[in-house]
Amino acid sequence: MNVAELQRSLNKLRLGSMAQTLETRLHQAQSEPLAPIDFLSVLVTDELTRRADRLIERRIKQAAFRDAGKSLDSFDFNFNPKINRKQVFELATGRFIDQRHDALLLGPPGTGKSHLAQAIGLAAIHNGYRVLYRETYVLLEQIADATLDGTRKELMICFEQVALLIIDDLGMRKLPITAAEDLLELIMRRHQRASTIMTSNRPVDDWGKLLGDSPAVTAMLDRLLEDGHVLKCGPRSWRTRKHDALPSEKNSR
Repeated sequence: MNVAELQRSLNKLRLGSMAQTLETRLHQAQSEPLAPIDFLSVLVTDELTRRADRLIERRIKQAAFRDAGKSLDSFDFNFNPKINRKQVFELATGRFIDQRHDALLLGPPGTGKSHLAQAIGLAAIHNGYRVLYRETYVLLEQIADATLDGTRKELMICFEQVALLIIDDLGMRKLPITAAEDLLELIMRRHQRASTIMTSNRPVDDWGKLLGDSPAVTAMLDRLLEDGHVLKCGPRSWRTRKHDALPSEKNSR
């Protein structure tokens, strides 16, 4: 069997990464040289590495992040130095997911809540967890549509079973009258079974008025805060940074 035939056989066995690197590894084995067991080891490592990379790529796509490139490396902690870095990096380890705990990221608009939530979600994927990201209004629209077409049960099971669900931007848009009940059902399904991150530009004391159902919101917060981590973001807003800079720029002229 020559190299081309061996590559075809490896592809038939769905060992495409081994097939792709076979020729390179053969040259390496001849030049170093590699013992047969070492040659086989590097080929198997190539396959495992590529499969792990593909799994991460697939899970990032499935997560449906709004901004898939958001990471902790690209977050400027110096802009808002009061953000608890230790707490952020602790959440990024994924231990809170193992413990089935939740997290609330709270602060004014533009202070990095969504960035941090998605960055923590991305870190969770790299740590082996399945993640789903939804903006609050999108999540509630999906639930409403599923209720109308008779697939609500299946959708709620999908949301219930994912290891980390990120519900972003509560308070950014007007929500349907069923919002509190739908969110409560979802949090109750996930409570102590899986982890949820919620972000909001409103303090939790305003959620009852925001969602129009204080008893449901109280029940939801009781569960989220039972073993929950609360991260306060701000106070400075990225969205107003340029506007804030304009007066100083004018004064410096």
